[in-house]
Amino acid sequence: MKMYSMLFGLVAFGLTQGALAQEPIVIKFSHVVATDTPKGKAAEFFKKRAEELTQGKVKVEVYPNSQLYKDKEEMEALQLGAVQMLAPSLAKFGPLGVKEFEVFDLPFIFDGYADLHKVTQGSIGAAILKKLEPKGIVGLGFWDNGFKSFSANTPIRMPADLKAKKMRIQSSKVLEEQMRTLGALPQVMAFSEVYQALQTGVVDGTENPHSNLYTQKMFEVQKHVAVTDHGYLGYAVIVNKKFWDGLPADIRGQVDTAMKEATNYANTIAKEVNDEALDGVRKSGKTEVYVLKPEERLAFKKALVPVHRKMEGRIGRELIESIYKETAFDPSKL
Repeated sequence: MKMYSMLFGLVAFGLTQGALAQEPIVIKFSHVVATDTPKGKAAEFFKKRAEELTQGKVKVEVYPNSQLYKDKEEMEALQLGAVQMLAPSLAKFGPLGVKEFEVFDLPFIFDGYADLHKVTQGSIGAAILKKLEPKGIVGLGFWDNGFKSFSANTPIRMPADLKAKKMRIQSSKVLEEQMRTLGALPQVMAFSEVYQALQTGVVDGTENPHSNLYTQKMFEVQKHVAVTDHGYLGYAVIVNKKFWDGLPADIRGQVDTAMKEATNYANTIAKEVNDEALDGVRKSGKTEVYVLKPEERLAFKKALVPVHRKMEGRIGRELIESIYKETAFDPSKL
């Protein structure tokens, strides 16, 4: 009888082990924006392709809209292994000690997507991502959101129009300096809190790509948007290094392929999604959308490019000048 019990136990153990072996590897992918933004759409695309390419051996659970963590909390959650993947905005890496990422916050350092992609899809971008590894993080790629516009409850035409305005920013020394250079008062605030802060007058305005402005309904509590394209907002898709290194080589390769496809998808749809969002803001009738005239945009550019020099000691003069060289930008010709 004991022999039968032992055999039954071994068979049951074997079946349990077999079932466990077939359990999918779960990747929890947390982010703070809506599903119908470029990042939200790309995260869903990545989920679909990762599950297809691994034939179900990987399951990607996407948590949008700060469902799991606010933007101040998610980086620690990744390092602790509570989530496996994030796509934080590039401003989030300065506080982590990788200040080179703050180069992307510099106003007017990119004059459009073509210039941007020379950096994010080239050797400079790859070298910046590599600097995350000592922090226990692997950088898998850069995803675009878009170029930012200023919003407020009063018209914005020239830099002086933002003087003394309380402007919400992400936590970034560069963005703080940008706002101070305009005479504005920078207010660091979590993304999920911005709508209420605008609604109650805790802040007067903000800067955002149009997709964020639209999907978070910030346009409902802002009377004026000026299309300035003064700065870039993008994301680095990152993964916990211990988790990544622990994946079987074949699965890691398949997930990496899915990420490359998702990155291409994200950066293809970003401009289209932002253009549609701006159209949605216009059609709402709640916000006046003003496209700066060339001379007005030049005034903002002349006012803000000096921020580059002020931030050289923090970001690195060599890095800033390597981007100038890559994009053929000469600030002395402004």
